[in-house]
Amino acid sequence: MAAEEAAEAFLALPSARRNEDAEENREGGGETAALNGVVGSGKVKSNNLDVKVEESELETEEKRTEEESTRESNSNVLVVSSDYPREKHISIQRHLADLEKLADLKDEKKTCPLCPEEKFKACYSHKLHRHLQNLHWKVSVEFEGHRMCICHLPCRPVKPNLVGDQAFLKMGAHYHCIICSATITRRTDMIGHINRHVNKGETESRFITVPAPKSSHEVLKELATDVQVLPNYTTPQKTDSYFNPKMKLNRQLIFCALAVLAEERKPIECLDAFGATGIMGLQWAKHLRSSVKVTINDCNENSVTMIQENCLLNKMKVKLNTKEEDSDEAMGDGEENSGTIEVTKMDANVIMHLRSFDFIHLDPFGTSVNYLDSAFRNVRNFGIVSLTSTDLSSLYAKAQHVALRHYGCNIVRTEYYKELAARIVIAAVTRAAARCNKGIEVLLAVALEHFVLVVVRVLRGPSPADDSAKKIRYLIHCQWCEERIFQKEGNMVEENPYQQLPCDCHGSMPGKTAVVLGPLWSGSLFNTGFLRRMLFEAVQYGLDEVQPLLKTLICEAECTTSKHFSTHNPCDENKQEECGVYIKTANASAESCLVPGKRRSEEVIRNSAKRQKTESSAEHPAFYYNIHRHSIKGMNMPKLNKFLNYLSEAGYRVSRTHFEPMGVRTNAPLAQFKTILMKYSIPTYAGGQAEGPVHLTEDLQAGEESVQADAEDAEFLEDAKSGITAAMLAKNCPAHCVAD
Repeated sequence: MAAEEAAEAFLALPSARRNEDAEENREGGGETAALNGVVGSGKVKSNNLDVKVEESELETEEKRTEEESTRESNSNVLVVSSDYPREKHISIQRHLADLEKLADLKDEKKTCPLCPEEKFKACYSHKLHRHLQNLHWKVSVEFEGHRMCICHLPCRPVKPNLVGDQAFLKMGAHYHCIICSATITRRTDMIGHINRHVNKGETESRFITVPAPKSSHEVLKELATDVQVLPNYTTPQKTDSYFNPKMKLNRQLIFCALAVLAEERKPIECLDAFGATGIMGLQWAKHLRSSVKVTINDCNENSVTMIQENCLLNKMKVKLNTKEEDSDEAMGDGEENSGTIEVTKMDANVIMHLRSFDFIHLDPFGTSVNYLDSAFRNVRNFGIVSLTSTDLSSLYAKAQHVALRHYGCNIVRTEYYKELAARIVIAAVTRAAARCNKGIEVLLAVALEHFVLVVVRVLRGPSPADDSAKKIRYLIHCQWCEERIFQKEGNMVEENPYQQLPCDCHGSMPGKTAVVLGPLWSGSLFNTGFLRRMLFEAVQYGLDEVQPLLKTLICEAECTTSKHFSTHNPCDENKQEECGVYIKTANASAESCLVPGKRRSEEVIRNSAKRQKTESSAEHPAFYYNIHRHSIKGMNMPKLNKFLNYLSEAGYRVSRTHFEPMGVRTNAPLAQFKTILMKYSIPTYAGGQAEGPVHLTEDLQAGEESVQADAEDAEFLEDAKSGITAAMLAKNCPAHCVAD
């Protein structure tokens, strides 16, 4: 009877309490008299000492449970035990396969190890795999290689106000903390719970687990430069050593721009304001050597440590400067021929305010507008500022309110949205430079799938600043036909701004058909001489991936379809002058080259004015047309290269563009663009039968008749040469040919 009463009393306890008692009994070797009486031989032990020990343990356990329940009654966290060490819970695993191994392998049908039988009945292995993956593994919380899966076992008590199946379903799911052995119901609370442990420095697990191997740094190589990164280097939210392999083209473009500047004057001080792993600064110092003095900055301590290790990995000397004071430390031996890299731990705005540089590169994770004022404050005259913007959602008109907030620009989605993004960034750069009494000259602007890169040269003085600011204008865009034009200069209000558009959509359609976009940069996006020298540097350093892009940029800057490029130094042909600076050539001596300074001679100013006048007259046209956007329904348009030749033969300047693979940059109006496209398009077989003959305009009909007459004349001459008689010609040729 005593055994039965003890068993009933045990079964009446809550499920969590029963589990704890059972676990204590397993660990203690069966010291609970009532439970041993039921499970064992059916006899109750009469040892008074054991009974007293059991009663004292039960009392202490009840007190501890009451204290914990009162302390955690208003929260989702329940601390099960503070024993150290403790066995790892089965819901904490490294791989999904380890979790599947916990299922019963004897039977054909397997049960879920994290769900009771009432919730998930035994099923086949493929269903169990799907269940574990979708219900437990996908919503797990990751920490140091372990996964804390959601658990549906009765490990924690249910609130008394909820009873039955409803209570079991609502309160049964929970997570087991790997650090403090707490059970938490919500995933967001579990993540915050783990973050609090990390902030307090409590990262050692209190469970007895297999020691996890230390996260070995993965070594990547790019441009003969070794960089060690963390295993999760592609996710910037989880690691400080962010390294994006897709930005390799961006890094090569910046390297070529720096190499061109290093040929103009030596040595130059360059800054990588956001170092991360330091890959860009290491490439500068390793290949340009004594021509540059590299400074790599980052405000994160872990990133600074990673940059130092990467410098030593590439056998570079490191000069530390982690404070704003002049407390420098040198570390690392390096090689005799290698340069010294200065590593600083500051905010990017602070270091650019404190020091002057010849070359500054900004590559924050997002927009660069917060650092433009500091960049142009102390940059030297004729220096270069390059910035990479990755906030493509705002620049590509997917988040228009963000573009208005960051850049003060109103935009919509257009067919030329990539060039629109580049002009938005340049307009922000121009305004920031003008506030520091500096003007800019755009050397190149690239907008690809992953980034927008802008490289500008700095011109000191209020006059260049005014000239640059005048190139910021608004754009009138027709939303119906995609025609666009910059607003005319002047402060007078236009009575009807639609009259500036070449199209007549406003007159033929009711309502408003156009929008005003901007303010945007309306000047040139490329400097041909600088791009040619970048191509030369790319050939010299063996940068094969960036050479096709530079060739496309040169053709786009000249607005030509020519594909012939010389690989020799463009400075060998004649002396080049850019922004008032003479570029050293093979025939010119070092004394004849002008070193950038505060003043320039009258001859240099005169040559600069002539160059700017000739460049403005031959400036490439703004924006481009997408040939697919303006194709005719039921017509097969010509090949893109042939269509470019047709536009060129019509007397228009034309080239391809890197912004869009099927884009055409031309100074032809949209009406002429469509006319030539329609002229050389061929009706499709299905479209010709379904829609009938294509009705052309009078000009197109005249052009078609002339082309047909030329073809017939050529055919007639060929037949005459082959010796065919006139009678056979009359029999085989069409009626109008015979009449002619």
